[in-house]
Amino acid sequence: SKKITVENQEINILVDNDIEYISLTDMIRAKDGDFFISDWLRNRNTIEYLGIWESVYNPNFNYGEFAIIKVKRV
Repeated sequence: SKKITVENQEINILVDNDIEYISLTDMIRAKDGDFFISDWLRNRNTIEYLGIWESVYNPNFNYGEFAIIKVKRV
């Protein structure tokens, strides 16, 4: 992985098969601290998005466990 510095904040960049992925978590943490991240993770739309992402990209996605998390958070 690589790092860039933006306005005196280090942002991680993951390189996978010559494709660079910039850490949105690092960017948000630099701007608003950890509070915004925890608030974002409680958002109904975020939970829905993460469920869809995992179902598409994670062959071991546990649908039953996700349903429990979704009910508790949404």
